[in-house]
Amino acid sequence: MENNTLSTQFLLRPDITFLNFGSFGACPKPVFETYQQFQRELEAEPVQFITVTGPAYLKKAREALGAYIHCPADDVVFTTNPSYAVNIIAKSFPLKNGDEILSTNLEYGALDRTWNYYCRKAGAKYVRQPITLPLTTKEKFIEDFFKGLTPNTKAIFIGQITSATALIFPVKEICEIAKEKGLFTIVDGAHVPGHIALDLSALKADVYTGACHKWMCAPKGCSFLYVKKEHQSMFDPLVVSWGYESAAPSHSQFIDYHQMQGTRDFSAFCTVPKNIAFLTENNWPERAAECRALAHKNYQRFCDLVGSQPLCPVTDEFLGQMCSIPIKTSEPVKLKQLLYEKYKIEIPVMPHEEHVFIRYSIQVFSSQKDLDRLYEALSEILKETDLIQKFV
Repeated sequence: MENNTLSTQFLLRPDITFLNFGSFGACPKPVFETYQQFQRELEAEPVQFITVTGPAYLKKAREALGAYIHCPADDVVFTTNPSYAVNIIAKSFPLKNGDEILSTNLEYGALDRTWNYYCRKAGAKYVRQPITLPLTTKEKFIEDFFKGLTPNTKAIFIGQITSATALIFPVKEICEIAKEKGLFTIVDGAHVPGHIALDLSALKADVYTGACHKWMCAPKGCSFLYVKKEHQSMFDPLVVSWGYESAAPSHSQFIDYHQMQGTRDFSAFCTVPKNIAFLTENNWPERAAECRALAHKNYQRFCDLVGSQPLCPVTDEFLGQMCSIPIKTSEPVKLKQLLYEKYKIEIPVMPHEEHVFIRYSIQVFSSQKDLDRLYEALSEILKETDLIQKFV
């Protein structure tokens, strides 16, 4: 599957088998060069960049991003990561004593902590509804999720693609049902843009956050927060700065509040038009489909090796370019270190509650050879160490 031309476009070390694209992404050379050009422009004339040209670049970047994810440009602001974006939402969401936020027990750990923190401050409850694994059908997932609904539920918070388990959740259907029940909808789409199709006009979530620096291949620290226009006044800036009670307010308080923060390097945000152009020029939907096919073709093979089973039906409905292999180990950190130090494989070994998963990510520079290398390493570790035990 490997596309030689695209493989040469990334700056990754050639001696490392890089199967952890899902954590922080990787930036192709043309986009990274554009990033450095913006940084040089910033350093050449910091005042003009931060106060005049930079905001104009950000406007173009929001317009390009809005067109890419199908929403008005003025309904998105850039943030450094989705955790920052969710903190904006959780801090200002009007929770009262006894209120509940309904989520799942498969969400990203940093965001579980965010909701726990703000719910406890308000006397509210963050409900991590248990989801049965492996997933079987979309309908069963929806049924399991809404078992956590109570009269105290005020909002739902759900990931569209989970981190540790790499599962695609049916968030469109979840949001539709939630809206029928009068609930506010907040979606963590960190892994979605550039990975699977995203159309916010069809999804109709009240709040959505995604990372550009993951599967879209933008420079690190480039993400976004989308809030429906009718809800934007609800959310205060996480950092109160020049955009609050602005001396020169723009047409959008939402943008003023969350964009104008004084001295910071927002060059990564400015690269988004170039970033999207790179994806378009390289027919990214077709490339992503090739990556999915490679990821899916190998999933059962790895599960058979360690005696586990896939976490869902191996189809595009539930899986993208990542697959998480359930493994049995009491030393996940040591296993990750061994895979990197001895075998030169960069891959996460992820504990989640009582489970541990090895999650491989497939991107345009990946090949069957990379997955064979992982398979050989795991086979050797199974034979020669007690770091992994087969499931009985």
